[in-house]
Amino acid sequence: MNQEAPIIVGLDIGTTKIAAIAGRKNEYGKLEILGFGKAPSFGVQHGMVLNIDQTIKAIRQALENCYASNPNLEINEVYVGIAGHHIKSLQTRGDIVRSDTEAEISQKDIDQLINDQYKTVIPASDQIIDVIPQQYIVDSLQNITYPIGMSGVKVGANFHIITGDKNAIRNINRSVEKSGLKIHDLVLQPLASAAAVMCDMDFEAGVAIVDIGGGTTDLAVFYEGILKHTAVIPYGGENITNDIKNGLGVLKTQAEQMKVQFGYALADEAKNNAYITIPGLRGQSPKEISVKNLAHIIQARMSEIMDFVVYHLKQIGMDNKMLNGGIILTGGGSQLKHLIQLTEYTTGVSARIGYPNEHLASGHIDELTKPMYATCVGLILKGYNDYENDRRALEENYVKINTSYLAKEQAAKAALQDEDAWEDDEPTVEQIQERKAKERNASLKTFLDRMKTKIIDMFTEEEDAKL
Repeated sequence: MNQEAPIIVGLDIGTTKIAAIAGRKNEYGKLEILGFGKAPSFGVQHGMVLNIDQTIKAIRQALENCYASNPNLEINEVYVGIAGHHIKSLQTRGDIVRSDTEAEISQKDIDQLINDQYKTVIPASDQIIDVIPQQYIVDSLQNITYPIGMSGVKVGANFHIITGDKNAIRNINRSVEKSGLKIHDLVLQPLASAAAVMCDMDFEAGVAIVDIGGGTTDLAVFYEGILKHTAVIPYGGENITNDIKNGLGVLKTQAEQMKVQFGYALADEAKNNAYITIPGLRGQSPKEISVKNLAHIIQARMSEIMDFVVYHLKQIGMDNKMLNGGIILTGGGSQLKHLIQLTEYTTGVSARIGYPNEHLASGHIDELTKPMYATCVGLILKGYNDYENDRRALEENYVKINTSYLAKEQAAKAALQDEDAWEDDEPTVEQIQERKAKERNASLKTFLDRMKTKIIDMFTEEEDAKL
């Protein structure tokens, strides 16, 4: 394992479960899972935190289970997934005109271009969550994926901006912070799931990620390596469970068990003569449920979700000829039997299940390969993408990577490179800082003196020329 790489933690706050996974990349670029914990979620509905106290308890329980799996962990910061009905997206275009046209386009120019998009006018109740560049334009050259190092006067880009309700975001922040954690970044859940279940070929071929969660179904469409569209469909596994509960007159726990154990996404695949016996309540006689009827209820809701997927694909002009990579189904709801067949029948696009084992190292527990953990694994990958591209400096106290006071002192001494100037062989950090401040002031004074001399000389030369 690469001991120099940071340990990054993904926290998935879902409608049915809250999961925390800690991971670190090894020398082969694969994720070694160092801790895993989960807990039932009771304070979240349709991806939104509606009961902060219950959500805090669930987060703390997931963290305790994560610590139990690895007592050496010390979790302080997390990457958190966000979803819900309030999530929206829009397309924008931004440009900057560079002052130094002789210099190459740098990361600083790209950062300025992206930061300018955070000033985009949106409803007062919303907040920008992420700004994602799609294609860059340098002067008259278009469809550029990596402009750094090129020459040009005008640099522009098309952007995909993701927004969310301010209050919904605040509730997530409060729940995480009151659990004793700090949010390093909020990541849209379908983008995190996409990172976990896709490879580079998928991004290029054109795919649609359909993440079927408990409260919502999240959609992300990629084509030629570019994020083309994101959407949140307001139905998920909880809606199917409630449909079964109301349609068959059973308890919610019984409906969930039947869905998981006996549920079919295609009614034609269910047996006509198969029945499920449900114990009666408080002395009532047992109830027999037809597996066929159960499948009809599930198929009706899943077909509605897939109709939404088709609608969004048509909205952006993506048909089955453009999605060469097909539809990737992930999330807990993707485990329904015969869902692939229903998806292909409804959308006309090939489909497969996306498992989050694309980037995992060997030796992890089997449960983590289930689609329901794709978001959590993807959050860790998002953290490593930030780390490797130096977009956000990881905190020193991130996870069990604490720089000691002695190490700081030694680093400060080495930076001076003139320990002989000290009377004391072992200067303190305060002495070192005072010495560095004096050196900066002396350098500034020298610079100002030089500028003063140049100005005086300039005026003297002008007077001499007049004479």
